[in-house]
Amino acid sequence: MTVVNESFMSPRIQNLQPYQPGEQPKVGGLVKLNTNENPYPPSPQVIDAIAEVAAKSLKLYPDPESDQLCDTIAAYHGVPREQVFVGNGSDEVLAHAFCAFFQHDHAKLLFPDVTYNFYSVYCRLFGIEAELVPLDTNLCIDVAAFSAAAQANTPIAGIVVSNPNAPTGESLSLDTVRDLLALNPQRVVLVDEAYVDFGGQSAVSLVQQYPNLLIVQTLSKSRSLAGLRVGFAIGQPALISALNRVKNSFNSFPLGCLAQAGAVAAFDDKAYFEQTRQAVMATRERLAQGLAGLGFEVLPSKANFLFVRHPQHNAAQLASRLREARILVRHFRQERVAQYLRISIGTDQQATYLVKVLEHLLGQQDA
Repeated sequence: MTVVNESFMSPRIQNLQPYQPGEQPKVGGLVKLNTNENPYPPSPQVIDAIAEVAAKSLKLYPDPESDQLCDTIAAYHGVPREQVFVGNGSDEVLAHAFCAFFQHDHAKLLFPDVTYNFYSVYCRLFGIEAELVPLDTNLCIDVAAFSAAAQANTPIAGIVVSNPNAPTGESLSLDTVRDLLALNPQRVVLVDEAYVDFGGQSAVSLVQQYPNLLIVQTLSKSRSLAGLRVGFAIGQPALISALNRVKNSFNSFPLGCLAQAGAVAAFDDKAYFEQTRQAVMATRERLAQGLAGLGFEVLPSKANFLFVRHPQHNAAQLASRLREARILVRHFRQERVAQYLRISIGTDQQATYLVKVLEHLLGQQDA
């Protein structure tokens, strides 16, 4: 065990609790349904593009502005090039956004009490005061609760929502996003759309109308590029300029040439993208039906995962028993959701196997 000498650390870092990602196992043979990765490989065009660039460009620094990739994203989403920013996965893009937009003295950043845990970590890292806005009793984002928080005496630093929300899978309508944007037009509303391609409704169409809207997406989920680390933001030029100011004060070459080439190829292969995302959504619906048949309560999901609980069985114990059966799912200890499991959508074969194992485990515990 490494001994840490805290006297070397900045005071804020001494008490910093890092984000804990889902388990990345060191052994093979596991059914890995715990980290929301895509069960299908990337487009063959991605592999070809990476191989071609690797053969000739690794000795050179990559394009610091990722111009070809930004042009590709802009064309894909129908926005001007100056409204696109890219980074190492959406996590880095989010970090730059927290740094650029939410560090306001005596102001609170609003986000749901059950959502992506990295938001709280970034607040602690950057010294941002957070106010967690409770989800409603159905674990849905409550605009009225956000409105009440925004109208309190303490100024708000901004609003962050994940849409679809993680880990619940709830998807917001554009009207709901508009309501959040209207709460404080002087501060940024960041909509994290990491899972939007699995049936959610993107708010990119609102960017031209709302100068305080920033959309963040990733290629890790729907385009099977979790290992390549590519994320991006779309917003009006003033927001993108601020993100570039942070990036160029931190790392002027954030995306390597392999990542840029692979990401461009992933956007170019629209047919493969459509085929694999439809496959994930179809498996999600079949798995939801299978779990409901076993007595699970399954929250409606527009993501590549399901959030479920069983009224008669402890979630932590179920996760442990599944681990013994070599199936990984995600269990959160947060009080409001401690009886839920988040199950990533795998292949049809993996979903069938999971239901069969759960049927066996539930039968054992009921016996």
